[in-house]
Amino acid sequence: MFSRPFYQSRRPNGRWHFAKVVWISTLAVVLASLPLPAQEQQQTPQAPAQTQNPDNGKPKQEVPAEAGGPGESSSPYAIPKKSTEAPPPPPPPATPKKIEGIPDYSLKVNVPLVNVDVLVTTKNGQFVPGLKKDNFRILEDGVPQTVSNFNVSQAPITAVLLTEFASTNYVFLVQALQASYAFVNTLKKDDWIAVAYYDMQPHILVDFTQDKHAAYGALNTLRIPGFAETNLFDALYDTLDRLDRVEGKKYIILVTTGVDTFSKLTLDKITKKIKDTKDVTIFPVSVGFIVREYCEVHQCGYTHGMGIPVGRMDYLQADNEMRTFAAMTGGRAYFPRFEGELPELFGDISNDIRNQYSLAYHPTNTKLDGTYRKLKVQIVAPDGGPLKVKDQKGKDVKIEVVARDGYTAKHTVD
Repeated sequence: MFSRPFYQSRRPNGRWHFAKVVWISTLAVVLASLPLPAQEQQQTPQAPAQTQNPDNGKPKQEVPAEAGGPGESSSPYAIPKKSTEAPPPPPPPATPKKIEGIPDYSLKVNVPLVNVDVLVTTKNGQFVPGLKKDNFRILEDGVPQTVSNFNVSQAPITAVLLTEFASTNYVFLVQALQASYAFVNTLKKDDWIAVAYYDMQPHILVDFTQDKHAAYGALNTLRIPGFAETNLFDALYDTLDRLDRVEGKKYIILVTTGVDTFSKLTLDKITKKIKDTKDVTIFPVSVGFIVREYCEVHQCGYTHGMGIPVGRMDYLQADNEMRTFAAMTGGRAYFPRFEGELPELFGDISNDIRNQYSLAYHPTNTKLDGTYRKLKVQIVAPDGGPLKVKDQKGKDVKIEVVARDGYTAKHTVD
């Protein structure tokens, strides 16, 4: 007989073996259902939850909420969350309730400002410094005004040199050029100057420049005169019209005999133009005084030029017109007799321009009616009485106040 294998010799009974297997399986199920201790739960890592991506079928990992960014948004960029939230915007201002039957109105007030340049000198033409705001009293049509702005400075000047250069008299031409050169010599590096001359019509030689040599070169071109007519009114009107486009304070140095021979404009029209122009001061300088005196003695009939009968009354009328132009704009007219007076004369003009008191006030008459209003500037002491000025020897010195005669108010059409 053959012997049985070794495992068969040790195999237990069939029924006992089946019961043993069932009992062990039941015990394993019971142990698996029991909760684990706390330490084992902490040590056991948990895999992140995975969801099925409906787009490509691949698992998608959920982003923690602390990372920020959009949750279900399909935006390609994640926007980080701000650590602090911005405060809410302030509530809009409450609009007043509209009452039925009452229309809406808007009020606009236009307060004009009048600028006045005042020159205060002694009888000898010396500038009086050191005056304060309280030393000035401005009267508009006899009504006192309150000075709001006050300033004293030596600012650069902006001037037009307008010279008479026509085929009149040789002495007139020479003195006009001498006076023009003398004025250019007084200019400083920051000053602006334009050079023009006139005969039958005005001609611009050089536009505004700060180059002295350009002004000298422009005057050097005046060698052979053309027409004999001297249309002063037309040339002055054209210059004033061009200066309307230039901002700030402007000056016109008018070197002329003052005689107008053939202008289309009348004296009334040029006077109205001067009144309507603001921020322009005219300094006329007369030439040819020696020839005028000679012709008055020797009865010269062609003083101003061949074929133009001009007599003594014409020159006297021209002198009065230049004084009027200067007074209307706050300037002074000069009538030199000799060539040696020109450097000192233009030195005085330069001092007058650079050493002025600038005042401004809001007129009490706020009507925009386009009327011409007369101005008067007075110099008073702090106590309201007349201001006394003494020279180095302690003697009283008479002072002169030079300011424009008036201004034209703005006109608003209703």
